[in-house]
Amino acid sequence: MDTGITILLAVLFSLMLFLIQRTEARRRKWVALGMLLGGELIRRYVWFRDVHSEAWAALIAAIVLNLLFWMLIGRYNPVGSSDQIQVIGMDD
Repeated sequence: MDTGITILLAVLFSLMLFLIQRTEARRRKWVALGMLLGGELIRRYVWFRDVHSEAWAALIAAIVLNLLFWMLIGRYNPVGSSDQIQVIGMDD
């Protein structure tokens, strides 16, 4: 098993899951659609390089890491709406 490819895929999978997890609810469908397109590119890479076991290990590691992030940080700091954002120092 190639650990370099496993780490690279784990980072990519974690980033994709993290973006979906921390996206505003109104925009989550569009982000998920973009992640599906990115996932298709990763799937093609996995099939071309024949690194199936590395991809499964990376996916499991990414799910565990994102679950830990959600349990430790994400539950207590939910994603806010863009309507609630206030910029300090603006005269509006």
